[in-house]
Amino acid sequence: MNIFQKFQTYLNLGIANILRVGIYRLGLKTKLHPVLKIRAEIAKSPFFTKQKYSSYKNAVASSAWLKGEAKYFGKIIKSAASIPNWHVNPFSPELNIVSDKPWWEISDFDNKVGDIKTIWEASRFDWLIAMAQRARLGDRSELERLNFWLQDWINNNPPYLGANWKCAQEASIRVMHLALASMILEQTSNPTSGLKDLIHLHLKRIAPTTDYAIGQANNHGISEAGALFIGGSWLIMLGDKTAKNWEKMGRYWLENRANNLIEIDGTFSQYSVTYHRMMLDIYAFCEVWRRKQKLATFSQATYFKLTKATEWLVQMCDEKTGDTPNIGANDGANLFPLSDSDYRDFRPSIQLASVVFLNRKAYHKLGLWDQPLIWLNIATPKETIDLPNSTSMDKGGFHILRKGKVVVYMRYPRFRFRPSQADALHCDIWLNGENIARDAGTYSYNASEKDIAYFSGTKAHNTVEFDGRDQMPRLGRFLFADWLKAKNVELVSEQDGIVSAKAGYRDNLGASHNRSLRLGENKFICVDEIAGFKSKAILRWRLIPGEWKLNGNELSDGKILIKISASIPIIRIALTTGEESRYYLQKNQIPVLEVEVNQAGILTTEFNF
Repeated sequence: MNIFQKFQTYLNLGIANILRVGIYRLGLKTKLHPVLKIRAEIAKSPFFTKQKYSSYKNAVASSAWLKGEAKYFGKIIKSAASIPNWHVNPFSPELNIVSDKPWWEISDFDNKVGDIKTIWEASRFDWLIAMAQRARLGDRSELERLNFWLQDWINNNPPYLGANWKCAQEASIRVMHLALASMILEQTSNPTSGLKDLIHLHLKRIAPTTDYAIGQANNHGISEAGALFIGGSWLIMLGDKTAKNWEKMGRYWLENRANNLIEIDGTFSQYSVTYHRMMLDIYAFCEVWRRKQKLATFSQATYFKLTKATEWLVQMCDEKTGDTPNIGANDGANLFPLSDSDYRDFRPSIQLASVVFLNRKAYHKLGLWDQPLIWLNIATPKETIDLPNSTSMDKGGFHILRKGKVVVYMRYPRFRFRPSQADALHCDIWLNGENIARDAGTYSYNASEKDIAYFSGTKAHNTVEFDGRDQMPRLGRFLFADWLKAKNVELVSEQDGIVSAKAGYRDNLGASHNRSLRLGENKFICVDEIAGFKSKAILRWRLIPGEWKLNGNELSDGKILIKISASIPIIRIALTTGEESRYYLQKNQIPVLEVEVNQAGILTTEFNF
């Protein structure tokens, strides 16, 4: 990769963002950064106290984190320990991270530990929410348990030592979970001194490195702003005048990030369905907190963007199952788990955001998706939002085609922000709520080079791979160079009962791909026009597991028939296997149809349902 390519990529990231990140890293290296000077005493239990509660109608406590179980990245795992070891990778218990070093001396990517997110997960305090719910519904032993766990955590993670202080976003999630628990336990207005101290020492860690979070132009800046806004306003309410700057900073960056990182069509900067949920959850909780504390409203521009962001997620979600396309980075985050719904069920977040930002329900019938409204004591409006239609969200690069029982999502390159996956022109196909043709997901941020390259690469998507390479060259673990630009885009339209759309690109080496989509009642046709490659092109369709059988140029599982045709000779057509990761740190094999050619031409794939 030449210097010009690197320079252009850094320019695309934004000079201000590069400076923010660079100054932060230089400050740590020279030991001159203000965050290295902060100090705090260990907070003391109790953090929450016993009191009488009124009953919650229709409230159901989460069953997560019961004795003998733990929940990591949306999946329950067995745990014999009565309390987590806060410094051990539970998937590889022989791996643990040093806990007595200052956080800035600990690496994010230590092969001796594995994925550091396995250390951070329990320290996000998801368990606090489940225990608070059960205590609120009458299980007083859970109140004792959560106080014990909190004290054990702070004793084993003294400020500001160990990996669990390394990331300010992780500290921010803890603050928001502490605030949520206080709302559930009705102790927001009269918290213990231990809880106030715990909030204060967390905000001291978060505030000095906010510029670094902002420089990443992603969820980090939003979560840290949310914690500063909630924690700062909370401490002000309790008489802590030193918190005014924290609340002011949090409010400013919450509005700034919404206005700058959310496009007018609702697309979020990370081009990820999972991170979009995380972003929307934070804003919804901040708005609920603001209302309950009777704080000043956010700007109308902010509410407009959050309205659009809510509508975006509605478009992505299957109403029957709550599942969504596994598009973009997926780190296992589900920030406010107030129900026992599956990690891949996005309806609780959508229902909350719809009520908060649209003043309408997303789902009319009662279900687990209503639990956030119940636990947060939010009045439910009678009106329901309109059902989603076929549309294009062109600012973010998404076509959505709907017809009868079929939905097709197409991803095309509109990159105002850095892409995390080489997924240009990927198509996700859904039939009656089942993901027929699918994205691979992420698996892990600290996996082998092979896994990282595969899951974020072109091979892991339903598109065309040229000459055995990704659509964009890699510049780092999370960074591609030569960002693609969409060409020949035709927005979604419908004529004579057929929904259609188009998009294409030409990469830095001259290979071009133009994809046309046509969706009818029982048939989907994808036409790929390819040119400019050197030796070979491979079209892939990554399919739902099943009894697929290939017969010549036709593939069927007994319910779906896929036909392949081409204007040029097909060198190879084969049913192979690939991998997918629907949950972080979990992967399994799926069938993949591969069609290989060695010259420019047109490939046509016809799905019959």
